[in-house]
Amino acid sequence: MREAVIVSTARTALTKSVRGTFNDTHGVVMAAHALRHAMQRAALDPADVEDVILGCGHPEGATGYNIARNAAISAGCPVTTSGSTINRYCSSGLQSIAVAAGRVIGEGVPVMAAGGVESISLVQLGGHFNRFHATEDALSARMPALWMSMIETAEIVAERYVVSREAQDAFALESQQRTARAQEGGLFADEIVALEARWKKVDRETGEESFEMRVADRDECNRPDTTAEGLASLKPVFRDGQQVAEGRYITAGNASQLADGASACIVMEAKEAERRGLEPLGAFRGFAVHGCEPDEMGIGPVFAVPRLLARYGLSVDDIDLWELNEAFASQAVYCRDRLGIDPEKVNVNGGSISIGHPYGMTGARCTGHLLLEGRRRKAKWGVVTMCVGGGMGAAGLFEVFR
Repeated sequence: MREAVIVSTARTALTKSVRGTFNDTHGVVMAAHALRHAMQRAALDPADVEDVILGCGHPEGATGYNIARNAAISAGCPVTTSGSTINRYCSSGLQSIAVAAGRVIGEGVPVMAAGGVESISLVQLGGHFNRFHATEDALSARMPALWMSMIETAEIVAERYVVSREAQDAFALESQQRTARAQEGGLFADEIVALEARWKKVDRETGEESFEMRVADRDECNRPDTTAEGLASLKPVFRDGQQVAEGRYITAGNASQLADGASACIVMEAKEAERRGLEPLGAFRGFAVHGCEPDEMGIGPVFAVPRLLARYGLSVDDIDLWELNEAFASQAVYCRDRLGIDPEKVNVNGGSISIGHPYGMTGARCTGHLLLEGRRRKAKWGVVTMCVGGGMGAAGLFEVFR
């Protein structure tokens, strides 16, 4: 029986959208950088990669049409290497790995590359996004929540499932603290490959733009000095009309940070890896999705995870390590507690609240980190799971090789 194993992973640092180092860096550049280094770490001739699958949350934006194809060429692959860009919004990166693994297992492909990329700076916040985001009249009249903002769905989850502001802030603080400890301990060093980029600086008073070269060699989004008092002092950011609605929960401190970045991994058939003398990080074992009501899209993992585990005869307690995307603390807390996940096993080095969330990239980042951290902890089973805009959950099962 054919097996899909992951033999390498590489990613850029995550930088703050608009203000961070990659605010003027094309998505093709970031994706090609991650892909190039993932191939190098697997000692691959780029021509060996049959296809590159990249997830992107906003592929309709100005990141280069089929960004996977363009990134493959930019990374040094010959024209014989194909590329496909896919979108399951926040789970696009995880979806790309599932697609690549499926082609290895079911279609006989020996070597695939998969990952994700997002330039929120240039697409969503760069003036190229709104014209692509128009609603469709009939469907929006029947189910308007399909176009609801994610922050609004996070507020609904908090209120509907009674997730207090205090619980959300406590979760956010733990995320920041865990990431700070992981950075201090160098636990992201074997993932991140430094990238020099042209940074655009904008004078707040005059609006004048200037440029300088900077190197992003570590994640820039986290705030190590975060305190409980500081989080409690932040005002809710969801707005009803022009006024902050009373009793709202979501703040800049307990929501994921908009970020730019890319991640890639090499997915290979197990015997092909053995033939090449490669030691895989782990194996892809399964993937499941499940739909839910669009207005509470954040709870998607509570449906996707049981479906995934049931298919493979596993329970929540069998899983040694979890990466549960922190789109918002409200949904992460609810999903963790509803599923009965041990807090000491989930997002052990922080998550999107502290590290950042380039939508289409996050699932690939979480997969790479889970495999590397799982090896450090001598874990066997790991799950990457996330909510998905529009009302879905996705979950991937991985076996860590120790």
